[in-house]
Amino acid sequence: MANVPAVDRRSTVDRSKMAVRQSDLNTNGITPIQQMIASCSGALMTSLIVTPFDVIKIRLQAQRTPFYKGKCFLYCNGLMDHLCVCENGSNAAWYKAPGQFKGTLDAFVQIVRNEGLKSLWSGLPPTLIMAVPATVIYFTCYDQLRAFLKYKLGYDGAYIPLLAGASARVGAVTVISPLELIRTKSQSRKLTYRELGSVVRIAIAQDGWLSLWRGWGPTVLRDVPFSAIYWFNYELLKSQLCKKYNISEPTLTISFSSGASSGAIAAVLTLPFDVVKTRRQIELGELNAMQSRKTLTSTWRIMKRIVMESGFRGLFVGLLPRLMKVAPACAIMISSYEYGKSFFRKINRERELKRDLQSDIS
Repeated sequence: MANVPAVDRRSTVDRSKMAVRQSDLNTNGITPIQQMIASCSGALMTSLIVTPFDVIKIRLQAQRTPFYKGKCFLYCNGLMDHLCVCENGSNAAWYKAPGQFKGTLDAFVQIVRNEGLKSLWSGLPPTLIMAVPATVIYFTCYDQLRAFLKYKLGYDGAYIPLLAGASARVGAVTVISPLELIRTKSQSRKLTYRELGSVVRIAIAQDGWLSLWRGWGPTVLRDVPFSAIYWFNYELLKSQLCKKYNISEPTLTISFSSGASSGAIAAVLTLPFDVVKTRRQIELGELNAMQSRKTLTSTWRIMKRIVMESGFRGLFVGLLPRLMKVAPACAIMISSYEYGKSFFRKINRERELKRDLQSDIS
């Protein structure tokens, strides 16, 4: 009789350990905080690598067709588009010195030599205020939703990444959309944390609370289908490659190649929405820059106008530049994120083994 309580205590400890391990399995072996850190590091890595290429591209474009006052142009840091408005025919953050470039490599060398290495990351700080939080929310929500659908609700199928990806993107867009509109409205001056509160109050006083989500519709039309297609293909490609090489976790090469391929597929299929979103974003920026009270053209009217002017081919303009921008950005982001998750997963396993060892000794 005296041995029974000891056995019961031992079995209780074992059940507790199994519950902990099952809980870790359900969340991919890492905590939400660790997922946030991994996605944050991935976002920073993507921005630092991709931004210089877009800065050079814009400088080359400006050389061929100089920007006039009030003209808008888009710059992408690999995570999100950033609308810039030219003042007095230029923008101080982008054009510190005039230059004549013969090509991409020559532009890179001249900018670094004449303006300093820092110029290759012009325009990056303002966008990181929104790009990093949006990416953290998006990737963390995706992993949590996927784990919830698969382990908590017991669903299993190829549609889970598609559903989780679309839902996570809707959430991220809804949270970030007010900041996106505020940034567009206040693009003529540098947005700081102090100014953010006053800009919000002015926007609400002028147009009401719902005006903060004015760009929500076009963004969702482009980003939600992209996310659904991207995650569906990424998880499919990743699982097939892991199965082919008989490994349980994706290597950096598998994550990179799967991310690039799935990003390219999603970019091609959602290009019409991207063309419309870009046109509408630039139109909004230029109307604000000129302080015009002209009504913003609706998404569907812009799409009809493009088809009437250029046919359905007009909806697929800029396919190659979009692929060259999206595929590497997706590859860098997801491989950095997967590497971060693997790093934390390894730490958690080692911590669990130490805990088990200590409990066995005691």
